[in-house]
Amino acid sequence: MNICWANTNSFDEAEVVVFGVPDESKSHSLRKGSSEAPHKIREISNIRDTYKRGNGISTGFPLGGIKKKVYDRGNVLRTEIGDTIDRIVSSSKIPIIIGGDHSISTEIIRSISKRRGPVSLVYFDAHPDFISSSSGYYGSVLHDVLPGIDIKSSIQIGIRTPEQEEIDNIKKYNLAVITPLDIVRGNISDIARDILARLGKNVYVSVDMDAIDPAFAPGVSVPVPLGLGSLEVLYLLKEIAGKGILGLDIMEVCPNYDIKDRTSHLASRIIGEVISSLDKTS
Repeated sequence: MNICWANTNSFDEAEVVVFGVPDESKSHSLRKGSSEAPHKIREISNIRDTYKRGNGISTGFPLGGIKKKVYDRGNVLRTEIGDTIDRIVSSSKIPIIIGGDHSISTEIIRSISKRRGPVSLVYFDAHPDFISSSSGYYGSVLHDVLPGIDIKSSIQIGIRTPEQEEIDNIKKYNLAVITPLDIVRGNISDIARDILARLGKNVYVSVDMDAIDPAFAPGVSVPVPLGLGSLEVLYLLKEIAGKGILGLDIMEVCPNYDIKDRTSHLASRIIGEVISSLDKTS
């Protein structure tokens, strides 16, 4: 089942390649089921964003339309992430990955940085995922990818429930953080401008859907109140994508706990909106 934004059946023709990683083996969450997200997000994209028109099907595109050629590779195993990313990046295509638990991002970032060098990481999350006393799971992503990122040009957005160890690591590495309160206090366009000024050339974006407030995204693995609004996240993502990105992942949708598939639909819309913003860099 392809996500509805897919508009080519050819990998070679594609400029954007979507694939899923239905794996939550490195999650410690009490909520289970993020491995079901790649299927559910595709399913909801086809139900909610397509319309019957006579004998045909029409897709509800973002306002600017999607001009990029988008190919849905299907799902891969966690062990296949490296080879899959290498094929996509070496072909000068942009990967968009649907997880799964957030530790999947570790494998993606490592693979991209091996070919493109250290990346400016934009990390949307309620949690810093900066545990260093343990590694190899969804709470240690930032520590595990440190060799593959340029910490000075990276940033976390939406953080609101750090552990003390994570606060210490944020201070130790001088990692920039934007909290939901920072966005409330500021002007979203000014914040976007400051983010873009910080980022380097090689930008990778990782989105844990729990960065968004549970009022908008209830179906996540570890929901935390007082989060970002869905439009705030979308605005920032579109501004970042318009500058140019190496790739994007959407993680931690947990369909078992969703309400009327709101979170899966929001994830699908985010993917489409980001793809539409990539046209600015053509």
